[in-house]
Amino acid sequence: MIRIVLAEDQRMLLGALSSLLDLEEDMTVIGRASNGEEAIQLVRQLQPDVVIMDIEMPVKSGLDAAEELKGTGVKVMILTTFARSGYFERAMKAGANGYLLKDSPSEELAESIRSIMAGRRIYASELVDSAYGQENPLTEREKEVLTLIADGKNTKEIANELFLTTGTVRNYISVILDKLGVSNRIEAIMQFKEKGWFK
Repeated sequence: MIRIVLAEDQRMLLGALSSLLDLEEDMTVIGRASNGEEAIQLVRQLQPDVVIMDIEMPVKSGLDAAEELKGTGVKVMILTTFARSGYFERAMKAGANGYLLKDSPSEELAESIRSIMAGRRIYASELVDSAYGQENPLTEREKEVLTLIADGKNTKEIANELFLTTGTVRNYISVILDKLGVSNRIEAIMQFKEKGWFK
């Protein structure tokens, strides 16, 4: 049985979602919260498998709550009306396992919960398109350099492996950081991973 905590500040919607999920044979709603703070308390108290949260709620938003719950083992799904890429990026950074929009078909919600429990991540396609729609700005050689950085190699090792001078490698690195709009190698690797650009 998949145990669920719901957090939604619109009471009618909270009741409707709860009833809907309780109709599923393999799911049960064990707690309801009207804000992010209550959601965190219920998760700590009841140890559910999944917490489904709206974003804009009083006291504490769903994104703040998701950030606080990161690393606790509970699976977090954001269910919101807002298809904003900034919200989506924050949810991704907070480790949210799912991000669905409230206008998705209701059967999609139950299926998404099962997928999340099976270890997959489920994101609304329109958000993925806007977040990942941009093309990879790096050339093949720059990608090679960044891949070697991600493998933990230093400038000298990269130079040896690619038969370049260390000065040339340094130039590549500064171009990579510039193109990705980041300030260091770690941010470059993280952004590249988040965009799904590593082969």
